Amino acid sequence: MRVLLTGAAGFIGARIRGRLTDAGHDVVAVDAMLPAAHGADAAPPAGVHRVDLRDAAAVADVLAGADVVCHQAAVVGAGVDAADAPSYAAHNDYATAVLLAQMFAVGCRRLVLASSMVVYGQGRYVCTEHGDVDPAPRTRADLDAGRFDHRCPVGGEPVRWALVGEDAPLRPRSLYAAAKVAQEHYALAWCDAVGGQAVALRYHNVYGPGMPRDTPYSGVAAIFRSALESGQRPEVFEDGGQMRDFVHVDDVAAANLAAVEALAAQGSGFDAVNVCSGLPVSILEVATALCDVHGGGAPEVTGGYRSGDVRHIVADPAKARRVLGFSAAVDPGAGLREFATAPLRGA
Repeated sequence: MRVLLTGAAGFIGARIRGRLTDAGHDVVAVDAMLPAAHGADAAPPAGVHRVDLRDAAAVADVLAGADVVCHQAAVVGAGVDAADAPSYAAHNDYATAVLLAQMFAVGCRRLVLASSMVVYGQGRYVCTEHGDVDPAPRTRADLDAGRFDHRCPVGGEPVRWALVGEDAPLRPRSLYAAAKVAQEHYALAWCDAVGGQAVALRYHNVYGPGMPRDTPYSGVAAIFRSALESGQRPEVFEDGGQMRDFVHVDDVAAANLAAVEALAAQGSGFDAVNVCSGLPVSILEVATALCDVHGGGAPEVTGGYRSGDVRHIVADPAKARRVLGFSAAVDPGAGLREFATAPLRGA
């Protein structure tokens, strides 16, 4: 198949490009080469066309003959502050709207969309007395006192985290999350309007070689790596007990290949699928694994916190196995140890 791959020069996009090409697909690779992601004056890698997806004419040119679009291009990270909102809206949401309009114009009806776990907000919690509950955001008073876990909003009992399925409510709590929810909604509406097919891949914590370092938008694993390479102990917020699902970038690429090929055999409509390892780890475990390889001593658990941080969010991998035939191959324990010395990408 002829695949238009957006964001092809990025951390995840570059891996997807290789996976699609190895599988025999004809990949048209494009990237806007935004300075925040690639550094000032960075040139596109060989075979990647510089295209701003907000430019309808340029998008139409690269879409010619495409059977499916694999849409990875996005401004990522939670956002530094509210001043980042126009950038997310322009490069994530408006650009996606332009892309969908041009797909309609040229007759391309298949879309694989890079989404994110952030659409779920603070995750899923279960109370032994009241079942599934939606706790209120943690208060500053509780956080200052070191009370990091949520309590039941009905009776105040402790709650436990549970796996988040794709049918969970969408509750964005950051600029990036709001942009990802908007992208999914545009894709859903587009499918209904044109009889298209789309699958949103909700990535959980992606890590691996080539991950960007030292930017406000870097993932926590890369931030820990950078601290170790600077001779510092990684600083872990709260008590380090925050649970996450870390999924290797090679598994993310495999999920995209599976989604591209699955669309060719499915009918119209929109679906969403978690892309995760299915093996939860704590943030402290991640930092400790990296420290063990580097030999830099134990991480520093600060007890500090960041307003708006999510306590626990862990994915259910069952639907990906059922719908895409995808299961992650890289165990986070082994993957994180390998990542401890893997090359990173400069800002």
